[in-house]
Amino acid sequence: MKKLAVTLVASLLAAPIASAQTSHSTMDHSNMGMSDAQMEGAVHAKATINSIGENSANVSHEPIPEIGWPAMTMDLTLASSLQITDDLSEGALVTLMLIKNDNGMYEIGAIMPE
Repeated sequence: MKKLAVTLVASLLAAPIASAQTSHSTMDHSNMGMSDAQMEGAVHAKATINSIGENSANVSHEPIPEIGWPAMTMDLTLASSLQITDDLSEGALVTLMLIKNDNGMYEIGAIMPE
């Protein structure tokens, strides 16, 4: 009985994760200016915007274990398709979506305020 209960709890916990992973591929990305391949390899990170310029942003991000990056402060290129909104300012807490560009380097594909 205990084994059945553990299996049931594990199944219930895994369902939202599986759903979240599969629902990503059904999103309409046509307005984001990113290819399906870029979206497939995208990673997300919590960060603070230190400064933002025309082509890059200086951010302090939490560790990103999916790509082996420790927490750090760094400059990241902004994807050419990225639209910067006026509500992003220095010190803003955000979630970054990092995508690989044609050179295999990560750049900011989207910035979502917290």
